Amino acid sequence: MTESDSETRGGALWGARFAGEPAPALRALSKSPDYYFRLLGDDIQGCIAHCRELERVGLLTAGESNVILEHLEGIRADWQNGSLLRDPAAEDVHGFIEQELIRRAGDVGGKLRAGRSRNDQTANDLRLFMRREAGIIRAEVRDLANAFIEQAEAHAETVCPGFTHLQAAQPITFGHQLMAHVFPLLRDLDRLATWDARHAVSPLGAAALAGSGVTRDTDAMAVDLGYDRSFDNSIDAVSARDHVSEFVFILTQLMTHISRFAEEQILWSSQQFGWIRLDDSWSTGSSIMPQKKNPDIAELSRGKAGTMLGILTGAISIQKGLPFAYNRDLFEDKYAVLHAVDLVHLVLPALTGSVQSMHVQADVMRRQATWGYTLATDVADRLSLAGVPFREAHEIVGALVKACEERGIDIPEIEADLLGEIDERLDLEYIKGLTVEGSIGHRSARGSTHPDRVREQIVTAREAVAADAAGHEGGR
Repeated sequence: MTESDSETRGGALWGARFAGEPAPALRALSKSPDYYFRLLGDDIQGCIAHCRELERVGLLTAGESNVILEHLEGIRADWQNGSLLRDPAAEDVHGFIEQELIRRAGDVGGKLRAGRSRNDQTANDLRLFMRREAGIIRAEVRDLANAFIEQAEAHAETVCPGFTHLQAAQPITFGHQLMAHVFPLLRDLDRLATWDARHAVSPLGAAALAGSGVTRDTDAMAVDLGYDRSFDNSIDAVSARDHVSEFVFILTQLMTHISRFAEEQILWSSQQFGWIRLDDSWSTGSSIMPQKKNPDIAELSRGKAGTMLGILTGAISIQKGLPFAYNRDLFEDKYAVLHAVDLVHLVLPALTGSVQSMHVQADVMRRQATWGYTLATDVADRLSLAGVPFREAHEIVGALVKACEERGIDIPEIEADLLGEIDERLDLEYIKGLTVEGSIGHRSARGSTHPDRVREQIVTAREAVAADAAGHEGGR
């Protein structure tokens, strides 16, 4: 294909063996959408590493290499400052860069294509992008975790009801409930870190599928690009996308954890719960009801978790049943990653602000802490410690709760005569002295709701967040 032929095809990197132009519908289907050009900087990085390798193998002189490198940096700078715009006819970022490089550097720019393929280029571009974004997302997750930790520290002793099946179960501290959302985030951080370590492998030099017939030192190119090493198998390097589906899965799991908290925040801010007041700056109102303050951040986050699940399904589905090496189905991998990353970047800062700014209504939670006979388990535990088999203690306390329900009273309000009718082993003095603070105080094992144990959880979490930050800064 001559340079003029290439220009009529929008800088396409193929076409010399074809007799005519692509059909307009084919061109529309095949052309990269504008947002794929977000990978231009990553493609430039791959071009720079490839250029240096072509100089090492003698295909480029030092002077030619310097010319190409200078113009590649110029293309990147002009793209970033907005003075270079996408050619509407450009098929993809690879062809666009080559066409622009030849326009600036002349025929020497056409030498850069030797020994590589769009197959290893596109695999490299997306992997570089994902590794960079993984670090940014980790920082945003750490911010969210710290927001939870700060609220938990402020409410390590604040009493509230604990729930199972969305039914009042036992008294806990609100700090304990908040910390229950921190530890899943720490696991998400660990997943992102280990994903990066597992996939710090360069595909550059794999070419179309068999490996390059020109370049030799794939490890040197890998080091230039910040990878730990180069690929083990060239077919795998260009065709595998498990790193894509794993990355999107991690983001989906992160969004699932966020969605669980979002559901709780929605409940907490309702008039029926009244546990928190949302800050005006992090809430919205109604177009018809002037009094409304809506938990839109939580609702939008919960909804976007569903969208993320759809992205994950698509990312895995496109890999199913692909034969041999690269297939054009993998064109969709960028759609999955770019949309998933953008979604997370929208949600994390907004939810962090919402958590940081929520006003906790400690008096309301304290008042509700005994609703639903939440101290019943303490009575059963007392009987068990006194030697009553727990199966029997469970039955006794069940009868106690039933009697209280029939009379519309709480457990500590029961009278001695009624207590004797239920079971003489019930300790009136103990029951009369039941408090939520006493209940929480008895649960003091590691990881429990006792305020001291909550503070231990906070220390553990802070250390984990700091370790993740140090690991990321150290290039993990």
